[in-house]
Amino acid sequence: MTATWQDIRTWILQRNPELGEADVAPETDIIESRIVDSLQFVELVLYIEELRGEMLQSMDVDLNAFRTLKDIERNFLSQ
Repeated sequence: MTATWQDIRTWILQRNPELGEADVAPETDIIESRIVDSLQFVELVLYIEELRGEMLQSMDVDLNAFRTLKDIERNFLSQ
């Protein structure tokens, strides 16, 4: 099974029970809106590595690559 942006949304919603699915749309900027804070960002990177089955290279960890769920899917899960 290939991971998608929906897997990332589920992960975010589990950690932020005050949010609903409508709050975390595929094009929502999860960094700017502070849906994912700095500590969660580190956990998110680890979760993406788990979904991919391989570590991210330090040059891949550019904040803009993580802005939206669709960005994460395009940059890290659709390879």
